[in-house]
Amino acid sequence: MKPVTALAAASLLLASIGISHAQESQTDKRREIAEGPFEPTWTSLAENYQAPDWFRDAKFGIWAHWSAQCEPEAGDWYARHMYLQGHRQYEDHLERYGHPADSGFMEIENLWKAENWAPERLMDLYVRAGAKYFVALANHHDNFDCFDSDHHEWNSVDVGPKKDIVGTWARIARQHGLRFGVSNHSAHSWHWYQAAYAYDATGPRAGERYDAYTLTKEDGAGKWWEGLDPQTLYNGPLMAMPDGLNTIEAQSKWHTENTADWTEEPPEGELGRKFVDTWFLRAQDLVDKYQPDLLYFDNYTLPLGQAGLDVAAHYYNASLDWHDGEPEAVINVKGTSEDRLGAVIDDIERGVAFGIRENPWQTDTCIGDWHYNRDVYEEGRYKSVSQVARMLADIVSKNGNLLLSIPIRGDGTLDEAEIAFLEGLADWMDINGEAIFSTRPWKIYGEGPSTEEEPEAGHYGGAKDVREAPYTAADIRFTTKDEALYAIVMQHPDSDQTITIKALGSDSDLASDKTIQSVRLLGASQEIEWSRDAEGLHVLIPEEISSPHTLTLEIRGAL
Repeated sequence: MKPVTALAAASLLLASIGISHAQESQTDKRREIAEGPFEPTWTSLAENYQAPDWFRDAKFGIWAHWSAQCEPEAGDWYARHMYLQGHRQYEDHLERYGHPADSGFMEIENLWKAENWAPERLMDLYVRAGAKYFVALANHHDNFDCFDSDHHEWNSVDVGPKKDIVGTWARIARQHGLRFGVSNHSAHSWHWYQAAYAYDATGPRAGERYDAYTLTKEDGAGKWWEGLDPQTLYNGPLMAMPDGLNTIEAQSKWHTENTADWTEEPPEGELGRKFVDTWFLRAQDLVDKYQPDLLYFDNYTLPLGQAGLDVAAHYYNASLDWHDGEPEAVINVKGTSEDRLGAVIDDIERGVAFGIRENPWQTDTCIGDWHYNRDVYEEGRYKSVSQVARMLADIVSKNGNLLLSIPIRGDGTLDEAEIAFLEGLADWMDINGEAIFSTRPWKIYGEGPSTEEEPEAGHYGGAKDVREAPYTAADIRFTTKDEALYAIVMQHPDSDQTITIKALGSDSDLASDKTIQSVRLLGASQEIEWSRDAEGLHVLIPEEISSPHTLTLEIRGAL
């Protein structure tokens, strides 16, 4: 655990926001949790949880990872990086908005107006592209609530857009027949945001502390943020950078060893306990107000120790009450250990599972940066429809779901490349969705070279979400539904137009004793020629049929 600031400094800050030692001691009392079978322990969660059928059937969701950090259109983690001298986003902020001592990220929160946001139009696109559930970002590490928060004054109803972003998304998603989820990233803000308490190492303003270190509630008199306390946004100096680090390298080393530590443990001291207690109330408020079907935590296990277990038990119990005792709730966390897989649904960020998992799971990834990045758009670096279609086929064949983020600009709009992507994905879904939605894995997830080689490892415990090596027509992924086996061919065959599925050879241990009754190419009006022998099921694709992404065969009689 990293050191915190001196007790005197923490006590002074607590007093400045109206929290006495007597009040602070009250945080030790048991938190109020909805009644039900779930107790706030891993054992109870695992014994009582059941993954809902809606999630297992949905397979594909779209995520609006949208907040004020999209306003500069400069990419991920802007609210932290703008305080790191030498970082490109620090230089960008200096040029466009001023020095971080004068104009910190709280000013960007106010500049974010979402003035061109048309959520109905966006939801139409998402549904057309095949989404069965939609997830809205409720807060990020910048500690700003994008909803009508009762326990945090820095929220989108009172600052910036002056709109209940999450509430609006929830209403419109449900009107479109989608399941609705929220993502909560704020448990990491206590260490992630400490960069705002630092200072320049070099230059004309070296040693001058940034805005978070100097601003108090009283400083807002007569300004747009009158009545708001910047310390509530920035979390207080839990571990402010010490004086005397006069090189960028020394500061970078200090941040890496302290504030960049991706700990799941709660902060220490009085100020830390207040952070955890308020975090619980905010998370509980989010759950109770919007009754989400899915709650995503950007954490490797439930966040902040007991507080995370308390929120999970409250949410699971409350969800049972909302749905007359039916299991409908999903909690996503990352890097889940084997003994906890029955308590939550594991998520692999920007990665996929290596094989079929017994428990349902989820990939979350993005076609670009998580926060909108104009450079990614202008340089044409979004994921393609082909990449995402193949990724989805691979994920579903392994008992997983894909939650895909389409970055939104600060004003609430998509760029033309993103719209074209969604329209292209919709065209693919029109033909191939039958082999995706409401399916289950087969005996094996696939065959071909891509299943035989060592997978390329991703950064978050799985294989990379987009495979670097090209797929071939021999690379196939399998799904099942009712009496059909679907074979998703990851690349159009070469000049001989023949696809061979070895797993369905007459001598294969995987093939059933039944006789294959029919083979149909999804999206094709004509019948196709096929034959079966000991080597496999051979399917001839008509020359006039071509596919830029995948081909999908429906096979009857193979199960």
